[in-house]
Amino acid sequence: MSDTMVAGVLDAIEAIRPALQADGGDIVFNTIDDDGVVHVSLVGACGTCPVSTMTLKAGVERIIMDRVPGVTEVVADNAE
Repeated sequence: MSDTMVAGVLDAIEAIRPALQADGGDIVFNTIDDDGVVHVSLVGACGTCPVSTMTLKAGVERIIMDRVPGVTEVVADNAE
């Protein structure tokens, strides 16, 4: 994992964060593994929201993958 990838992911998360916070939630970056999988935690309302998986895949993952070459997937470490 390169510093450039981490910086790109953090920038993408900062772009996404206001929308999540508006709904009472937030997202926390944890790490990127050697396979290009970004690990995050969804917190606040996002941690218990029934559609958080859809938010993660359709929103967060799409935006991060569009902005950061080499990212293969985004997973929530706290997903049920």
